Amino acid sequence: MPTERAAPDGDDADESVGSDGDTRPDGDAGSEPSTVDVESIPTDRPIVMFDGVCNLCSGVVSTLLPLDPDGRLRFASLQSPPGQALLKRHGFPTEDFDSFVLVEGDRTYTKSSAAIRIAELLGWPYRAATIGRILPKAIRDRLYDVVANNRYDWFGKKDRCMIPDEDVSDRFLSPQSPTSSQS
Repeated sequence: MPTERAAPDGDDADESVGSDGDTRPDGDAGSEPSTVDVESIPTDRPIVMFDGVCNLCSGVVSTLLPLDPDGRLRFASLQSPPGQALLKRHGFPTEDFDSFVLVEGDRTYTKSSAAIRIAELLGWPYRAATIGRILPKAIRDRLYDVVANNRYDWFGKKDRCMIPDEDVSDRFLSPQSPTSSQS
């Protein structure tokens, strides 16, 4: 049975929903074993999971890094072993990424809900984006889907996931040492 994840404001967190819109039980999103013990992944801070080969997604991450100088957010590409383990843990498919995912403790946010929650976590003036919640989630997510479905055509695609600069690498979950990014 799917687990509902209530957002802090009780409105916007997602159930475990796959790219086809079906709700899935936790841990039922793929058959390949992960090379990372999901229990070793630190969850004391929110984790932004993004499509690491998408130029738009990598650009968003590059923009978020300086907007979060205190390092409250961690990052993991959806293709990385920690990203795959987290997707699996929360019942998301481990292929065909159509959304970035924010994992905040046991809560997950996708699509427009993830974008709004990240803005909220960044504080003022970005918190003003929460006004987007006045639009129904279905409309927000339809707009999100238009961009997501065209992101490779409009912004391009890399051959491999982005490699973070050394000064921020501790904020990215690493397959070699997922707990090394704890602070």
